[in-house]
Amino acid sequence: MVDSIGAGRYAPSPSGDLHIGNLRTALLAWLFARSSGRHFRLRFEDLDRTADGAAERQRDDLAAIGLDWDPPEMRQSSRLDVYAGVVTELMSVGRTFECFCTRREILEAPSAPHSPPGAYPGTCRHLTEAERAARRASGRRPAIRLLSDTDTFTVTDELHGAQTGTMDDFVLVRGDGTYAYNLVVVVDDGAQGVDQVVRGDDLLSSAPRQAYLATLLGIRPPVYAHVPMVLNTDHIRLAKRDGAVTLSDLHAAGITTAQVVSLMAESLGLASPGEPVSTQALLQRFSPQRLPREPWIFEPPQLVED
Repeated sequence: MVDSIGAGRYAPSPSGDLHIGNLRTALLAWLFARSSGRHFRLRFEDLDRTADGAAERQRDDLAAIGLDWDPPEMRQSSRLDVYAGVVTELMSVGRTFECFCTRREILEAPSAPHSPPGAYPGTCRHLTEAERAARRASGRRPAIRLLSDTDTFTVTDELHGAQTGTMDDFVLVRGDGTYAYNLVVVVDDGAQGVDQVVRGDDLLSSAPRQAYLATLLGIRPPVYAHVPMVLNTDHIRLAKRDGAVTLSDLHAAGITTAQVVSLMAESLGLASPGEPVSTQALLQRFSPQRLPREPWIFEPPQLVED
């Protein structure tokens, strides 16, 4: 049974250690949830590449900066039967079709006017059974796409306002059998009672698709808040290759966990430069309306030489 007070969440992929951009987004998701009286959930999106021990290290780092979350934790790899059931349900009501197109074929195919680059042009939407059989016989493994019945869908974001997305027939199951992000994130948010999604603004364009699918599944779409990213000095999305950006690397550079929290708080306009501050103190200061709308440019410190 879903709790009536709702929940926010943080859902990292356990492919490696969290960097300071990930930690800052997690902090914001926690602040949004706790300041609005919601539960806060933790979910590991581990259907793709994972690294041994990464989930445990991520959990430790989140706790180290002062975040807490409400049980139970969720791992997508334990929910394959759930996703299969949802896809079967959509198939049974005629809301899916098999697609045999390669990515290159989709990019090269003529698309509808005003469609964004890479939007699915509907190539396999109306194939006959004989045509599908011929493609299977050629060795092509089909993806499963949602049969959309609308051209656009609009969501409202707390920081960006109304966002309208083109609604093509997006993938639910990839050709290799892996369940697509747009499917599992909707199913999992519904299962965890998540009615508030706070994440990086690089995912803003995916919100209309996910909200549309939620409505088809009888799930109320969440409230969205897509927050500014953390960029490196080249104004490119921060990544682990940028140097001392994980909590352990920052420790090696002589930066304490408390100082990392202060840096993140300062970047959000919630603390003065160098001010010691706890996450609980930030909760008292937090106001979504006062958050910066521009990305934070982070310059990693140099590692301390032995």
